[in-house]
Amino acid sequence: MFAKQKNDLGIDWGKFYRNVIALVVPMALQNLINVGVSAADVIMLGGVGETALSGASLAGQVQYIMTLFLFGLTSGATVLTAQYWGKGDRTSIEKILGMAVKAGVCVTALFTVAALAIPGTLMQIFTSDPAVISEGIKYLRIVAFSYVLMGITQAYLYIMRSVERVIVATVVYLLSLLCNIVLNSIFIFGLLGCPAMGVSGAALGTLCSRILEVILVAGYAHFFNRDVKLRLKYVLHTDSVLFRDFMRYALPVIVNEVMWGLGTAANTAILGHMGSSAVAANSVAQVARQLATVVSFGLSSAAAIYLGKTIGEKKTEHARAYSKRFILLSVIMGVLGGAVILAVSPFAAAALSLSETARGYLRFMFFVMSYFVVGQAYNTTMVVGIFRSGGDTRFGLILDVSTMWCCSILLGFIAAFVLKLSVPVVYVILMSDEIIKIPITTWRYRKYRWLRDVTREKNDISGMQA
Repeated sequence: MFAKQKNDLGIDWGKFYRNVIALVVPMALQNLINVGVSAADVIMLGGVGETALSGASLAGQVQYIMTLFLFGLTSGATVLTAQYWGKGDRTSIEKILGMAVKAGVCVTALFTVAALAIPGTLMQIFTSDPAVISEGIKYLRIVAFSYVLMGITQAYLYIMRSVERVIVATVVYLLSLLCNIVLNSIFIFGLLGCPAMGVSGAALGTLCSRILEVILVAGYAHFFNRDVKLRLKYVLHTDSVLFRDFMRYALPVIVNEVMWGLGTAANTAILGHMGSSAVAANSVAQVARQLATVVSFGLSSAAAIYLGKTIGEKKTEHARAYSKRFILLSVIMGVLGGAVILAVSPFAAAALSLSETARGYLRFMFFVMSYFVVGQAYNTTMVVGIFRSGGDTRFGLILDVSTMWCCSILLGFIAAFVLKLSVPVVYVILMSDEIIKIPITTWRYRKYRWLRDVTREKNDISGMQA
């Protein structure tokens, strides 16, 4: 399929593209499957009514923020694991895996307690509509029990991805999606003699699918994975030197992802206080954005893995050359994603049980998303893929805080609550951050400060310490 085109570095670009496809396709499928879980809730609850859809969507923001903590932890860990994988140091990878799983359990346990103890308070952050809050509380009180399970599976599967074991996560999440769809249908609508549970049924279906994920991961780890083992001793005890490295690269990513996620949640909260029609339309638009960027996000993850491994192999010039191809691919995938959003816009507006006002908002939001995803594909490949592959994790934090919180969110808040502008105008402002980022990420890339080997020699790594 790909011709053997080489340059002065002796790079076989045909082999490069084949390797990238082998990484991107399973991870894009994983992203698609994960979005499918949200899409299943939106589609099915959209048939129940606007209030149920809005309640579950806003309650899902709690889980969304939690997953950003998890993504920050695992992305910080993969900065190290991808390079150690290129170096061939499996022991260090197992120690990092143990740290990641322990951190994942601790973070998700905190969110579980909050969702069970103060669900009403959490819902009031996103909306003031009593009916929507009531539906969201029902959802949180059930789905909260799935959080710790997510912490275990996501930490394990993301580390497996960083060592090029990408198929297992695809299989796990596919089976989980199928389970979720079947059980959602039964519990939400009351099929097979079960009572119709509405929004509570969606939460129960999600919980059951997370239980299945843990069972599948445990089976794979015990019976099939012979390369990188999850060892209890590394979960309970932490290598002090690797822990410092882990925190050095993971902490900026965690804060970065949380600030970015809180920014997205702030966008949702601003729209949430502008009426249930804006909330419902935004819920559908966000699912469309996620569907349109599954390949782009898979590409960014592939870039982090591929470039990290290349840097660990001490092939600096190869990493430069590969990064340019990843940038080109990101633009192509972003444009295709925008085209998909424009193509499905009329069908989405007609298929769901939305008010005429919500339909109008939805059509406009789809137009904004069609160019937003191009910028997001480019910036995500830069920040999450290229920069993090070489340990440049602080820049993304500075970038998101400055462009989101000091620009789009601040101006969007003023537009909504001070100037009292319309929902479409506010939405354009809230979605402006990815466009603002483009020249900044390009400038950072050209400085090549991201291109660093962050691994240590084995004799530099301390023995296991509590």
